[in-house]
Amino acid sequence: MPTLLIVHHTPSPHCQAMFEAVVAGATAPEIEGVRVERRAALAATAADVLAADAYLLGTPANLGYLSGALKHFFDQIYYPCLDATRGRPFGYYVHGGNDVTGAVRAMEAITTGLGWRRTAEAVTVTGQPTRADTEACWELGATLAAGLMN
Repeated sequence: MPTLLIVHHTPSPHCQAMFEAVVAGATAPEIEGVRVERRAALAATAADVLAADAYLLGTPANLGYLSGALKHFFDQIYYPCLDATRGRPFGYYVHGGNDVTGAVRAMEAITTGLGWRRTAEAVTVTGQPTRADTEACWELGATLAAGLMN
């Protein structure tokens, strides 16, 4: 069964709302035959990444960059997963208080280095997520999971 791995750092209520919407989309009843695994960024391992077929990443923008937790995730999986995961689909969401530019730039640079293919529009939110933002997160989760359906 194909697996979607959701790796997230969810320290705030705003990030939690986005994470819950992503999970709801990925596990919607119309998505069949896809396993959805959720891992906190500090708990996710190279083995988790190697066992998955696609990735959905979530992070706050902290001090103009990815969260330290997601950066740590990338640091530990980069070389062990570099060749084996090249070309795999991914998507991401980022939440920031007032700017997500640096976090988005870092996410794009790291995933480009890994050779992953972004197959869904990124969701970026500043401030409190609106209904449209959480709907976009739901769509993000559903799109990544549906892409793995046989």
